[in-house]
Amino acid sequence: MSTGASMTLGGHLTYFITIFLMVAGLFIVIARDNLIKKLVGLGIFQTSVYLLYIAPGKLVGGTAPILSEAFTVYSNPLPHVLILTAIVVGVATLALGLALVVRIQEAYGSIEENEILGQAAPPDTDERTP
Repeated sequence: MSTGASMTLGGHLTYFITIFLMVAGLFIVIARDNLIKKLVGLGIFQTSVYLLYIAPGKLVGGTAPILSEAFTVYSNPLPHVLILTAIVVGVATLALGLALVVRIQEAYGSIEENEILGQAAPPDTDERTP
C-alpha cells in the first residue's frame, strides 16, 4: 500500500468510526425496550456527533489561531468550543433522562417500555384522596 493510500485510509478512519457509532447508537435507541439501554444508546449517538464535528476541525500542520509570522496554517477552534458546549448539554440531557427513568420506575414499577405501555395508567399513589 502506498503512503498516499494509507494517509487517505487513516483520514477516513475517523469517519468510518463515526458512522459505526451513529448506527450502533441509533439501533440501540430503536431496538431496545429497556429505558436505561435507550439512554446509553443516546449517549453513544451523541458521542458520534461530537466526533463528526471535531474530525475536520484539526488540520495537519495547523497551529492554534495565534497570529505569528512563523505560521501560515491555523486550525479552526470553533468546532472544539461548540463540542464543549454540546458535552455539557449532553450530560444535562442524560441526567434528566435518568431522573425520568427513576420516576417512571416509581410510578409503573418497571423500566421496560413494553411493560409500561401494557399498563393503562400508573397506579394511584396519591394518599390525599377525598
